Amino acid sequence: MAVGGTDAGRAYIGSFTAAGGWGVVTAAVDHATGALTVLSVTDAVADPSYLALAPAGDLLYAVSETDDGAVAAYRVTGATPELTAPPVPVRGAGPTHLALHAGHVLIANYGSGSVTAVPLRPDGTLADAPSTVLTHKGSGPHPQRQQAPHAHQVVPDPSGRWAVSVDLGTDSLRVCALDPGGELTLHREVALRPGSGPRHLAFHPRGGIAYVLNELAPTVTVCRWDADDGALKPLGETSVLPGAPDGDAYPSAIVASPDGRFVWTATRGEDVVSVLAVEEAGERLRFLATVPCGGHWPRDLALGSTGRHLYAANERSGDVTWFEVDLETGLPRRAGALDAPAASCVVFD
Repeated sequence: MAVGGTDAGRAYIGSFTAAGGWGVVTAAVDHATGALTVLSVTDAVADPSYLALAPAGDLLYAVSETDDGAVAAYRVTGATPELTAPPVPVRGAGPTHLALHAGHVLIANYGSGSVTAVPLRPDGTLADAPSTVLTHKGSGPHPQRQQAPHAHQVVPDPSGRWAVSVDLGTDSLRVCALDPGGELTLHREVALRPGSGPRHLAFHPRGGIAYVLNELAPTVTVCRWDADDGALKPLGETSVLPGAPDGDAYPSAIVASPDGRFVWTATRGEDVVSVLAVEEAGERLRFLATVPCGGHWPRDLALGSTGRHLYAANERSGDVTWFEVDLETGLPRRAGALDAPAASCVVFD
C-alpha cells in the first residue's frame, strides 16, 4: 500500500494498556527509511502485549496479558483493526507470547506455566475454546523467579512438525507435538544450565540451529536442532554483553539475520542491542558490540520486512526506535523513533 507517497507497508505495535499504552497501534512503514507513522490505535483488548500476523496478512492475533488470560483476533484489512469476536479465554494466566502452528494459535502462559492451543476456523478466526492446555512442571534455583514453571515463548520449528516452548522457571525447553485433533503433547524436555532462565529462541535460517536467549544470565545458548527426532542439543553459551553488567541486565528478545551471518539481542536495564557474529556453520556465536537501544527497557526486537531495519519496542520510555543495519558488519545505526506508550511488541506485514 502507499501512504504519503512512499513505498510503505504496515507495522503493528502491541502495548500494555494498564500502563498507559494505546493497545494495538497500526503504523505505516517507509521501506526506504524504516520510518514509522501512526495510522490508528485500538484499545479493544486489555494489555495486547504480543502479536502475530496471519500469513495472508488479513488477521492479527494478540494475547491479553492479564491474570485471566485471553487471545483475540483482529481483522486488519481496513484502516483500524477490528475484533472478529470477543477474546477467547486461554485457561492460563499472564500469556506472554503466541504463534501460529498447524491450524492453531499456540499461547505461552507465563503466570501459570502452560501452553494453550486454540483451533482456527477455516476463515482464520478463533474457535470458542482451547482444544488443549499443556501444563509444565518443575522449578529452578532462582529464589524469586524460578519457584514454578513460567512458559515465556512457544514457536514452531522450521520443519513445521514440532512446537518448542521456552520455560524461564524450569531452565528448560519442551519439544511438543500437536496431533490432528488438537491435542498438544510433550515429546521431549531439554535441560539448560540451572539458573540461566531461558526466555526466547530464534532458529538459524537454515533450520538446524536454535539460539536461546537467557534472561537470568545475559547469554545465548546455542543448540543443535534435529527435526527428524525432535531433539535439541545444547552446544555452549555466549555472553551478550562485553563484561559484567553495571546493574540490572535482563535480555528480552533475539533475532537472527535472514542471511544467517548475525544474531541481535536486546537487554533491558543495560538498554542495549547486542550484535553477535555467527560462526562455524551456526554452531558458535562471537560477541561483536553493543549499541544503545534508543530508549529504556527494550522488551522486543524485530526485523522489518525488507531485512534492512531493526526495531526495538522500548516499554518504559514508551517508544519504538528503528535502526539501519549495515549488512556487512551487522551493526545497527539509530535512524528514528516513534512515540508508543508502554510498547511491548512490533510485527510487520
